[in-house]
Amino acid sequence: MRMTVLETERTAPTAGATKDLHTESPIAAPAEPQSRNHRKYLLFALFAFPNLLLIAVFAYWPILGNLLLSLTDWDMISPFPNFIGLENYTALFTDPGFVDVMRRTLTWVVAVVGASLVCGLGMALLFNGGARGTKAVSTLAFTPHVISGAAVAAVWLFVFDPNYGLSRLLFNAIGMDSPHWTTDPDMALSALIIVAVWKGAGFVAIVYLAALQSIPRDVIEAAQLDGAGRWKTFSKIVWPLLTPTTFFLCVTQIIGAFQAFDLIAMMTSGGPAGSTTTLSWYIYEQGFQEFNIGSAAASSVFMFIILLVVTAVQMRFAERKVHYS
Repeated sequence: MRMTVLETERTAPTAGATKDLHTESPIAAPAEPQSRNHRKYLLFALFAFPNLLLIAVFAYWPILGNLLLSLTDWDMISPFPNFIGLENYTALFTDPGFVDVMRRTLTWVVAVVGASLVCGLGMALLFNGGARGTKAVSTLAFTPHVISGAAVAAVWLFVFDPNYGLSRLLFNAIGMDSPHWTTDPDMALSALIIVAVWKGAGFVAIVYLAALQSIPRDVIEAAQLDGAGRWKTFSKIVWPLLTPTTFFLCVTQIIGAFQAFDLIAMMTSGGPAGSTTTLSWYIYEQGFQEFNIGSAAASSVFMFIILLVVTAVQMRFAERKVHYS
């Protein structure tokens, strides 16, 4: 009987041991209180709501208001617009003059964007060579981008002047007369394209230069050790790594070219004979010269749809060939 009691005392765990066993067992962490999640949401709303309110008031509301105006006939003198439905859009797409405007706009956009990308990439490759004075030259190349369009137009009007402009000296040096850049219908759009490329190529060059300098140097050196020449290194390695930058520049430059207004207003005012009337100037002309607000609003909606479609197509197809690593 005594042996049984002693064995029982030996084998039975003490109270302290039992307590230790219970404390060693894992205990699940309590769930995060619901009130803490609510505070997070409220803090997010507190910071996001002012920005969303500004975007709604100054971006989405004007778009909606413009869409409503495109369904009306209004001259800004009558107290209330007259609702006419889709007549503005019907008149717009059946107008032969509007077809010419769109053809001219597409020519402008393709020429300006294409030339800016090519010139900007060429300058970026030169700047990336590391020659002395590169920083100063790149700064000078970027300067036209930050100068106002009105100031740039005033300078180039002097350059293009056939009587005393700088272009006259260049043409006289080769025995030719200077063209009437801004008064000849065959030359006016080309003159605007030259100025737009001169103003925007510096920005493209700086963006491309930043992308070139971010490419790992060991990748280029490995290609050179494998016997790749300059062209093969550029086409097979550098250019694929620049596709994210090219994608960004294509989107921004196309939008900027469609919305170009200041150079046209200062240099040609859409002339001569409508040879430089792009879609942006056509909208201004309809709205503030002919006071046809409905037609101007319909043209604005059409431009918005074009830019939306172009951006969506680029993001859908061009991004497939973008290499992010």
